[in-house]
Amino acid sequence: SADGPASKPRYGACRPMPIEAMTRHNTLLVVALEDELPSSLVAGWNVLYTGVGKVNAAIAATEAVIATQPKHLINFGTAGALTEGISGLHRIRHLVQRDMDVRPLGFELGHTPFDTTGHIDLGGDGVTLGTGDHFVTTPPELMTDLVDMEAYALAKVARTFGLEFHCYKYVSDQADGKAADSWAENVAQGARLFVETVIHPLEASA
Repeated sequence: SADGPASKPRYGACRPMPIEAMTRHNTLLVVALEDELPSSLVAGWNVLYTGVGKVNAAIAATEAVIATQPKHLINFGTAGALTEGISGLHRIRHLVQRDMDVRPLGFELGHTPFDTTGHIDLGGDGVTLGTGDHFVTTPPELMTDLVDMEAYALAKVARTFGLEFHCYKYVSDQADGKAADSWAENVAQGARLFVETVIHPLEASA
């Protein structure tokens, strides 16, 4: 991910959807790294740090769901922007697996062979997200608004267990040659914005 033209962050699309009975007691917050959301900012919530990548995310989330039996799973993390002008915090409405490529066998890019899940649509407002085990510094072939490395796997775990899945991503970079430097500079700002925009309203309505 990398730097791009500065633009005003858009917050309107990332308000929590009105889902009944989502509280800190029945919700699991899932984040790749503690740097992205320090536990001190979400005291009292169940927080899982999965590590980086789809495999780590799927294993850790599955174990945690079995152990804690949540009703809701909220994924927060950073993401690189592929669509010009996107910045700030965004709710994800549609997820794809950008690095699943079995086209030589006749399958569509982004679809796992013999798996009925395919792309995952969460409905409502928001942006599209492509998940893959590759830190993006050049545009991938399967284009989406944002890119990350865990969310699709987490959405599939939630779907498997019949959980409500919610996903919010903070744009930390522009998925270009400067992405690594931008990520380090912006990660703390994303955590604060997520807590203010998503967590605090949920706490107030509980």
